[in-house]
Amino acid sequence: MPTIRPSSDLRNKYSEISEFCHKYDEPIYITKNGQGDLAVMSIEAYEKLVGRFELNKLLDEGLDAMQKQKSRPFREALTDIQKRLSE
Repeated sequence: MPTIRPSSDLRNKYSEISEFCHKYDEPIYITKNGQGDLAVMSIEAYEKLVGRFELNKLLDEGLDAMQKQKSRPFREALTDIQKRLSE
């Protein structure tokens, strides 16, 4: 169940919100005039979330390349990388 707080809590109870976000590693939903407005989370939780999105994007690109037969064997790619590093 998501944690929902009014926007006034950002000003009046910032420390409490910050502590919750760091302790539970999940966002707090902030309302404005009774309607959803923002999601607040710790930087660590945000970076994990963004990292997962980036990883999924890279995996999708790899799967797409494999389906289009635009990939090559790992050992071949590794050999090329080693050559470039030694130049």
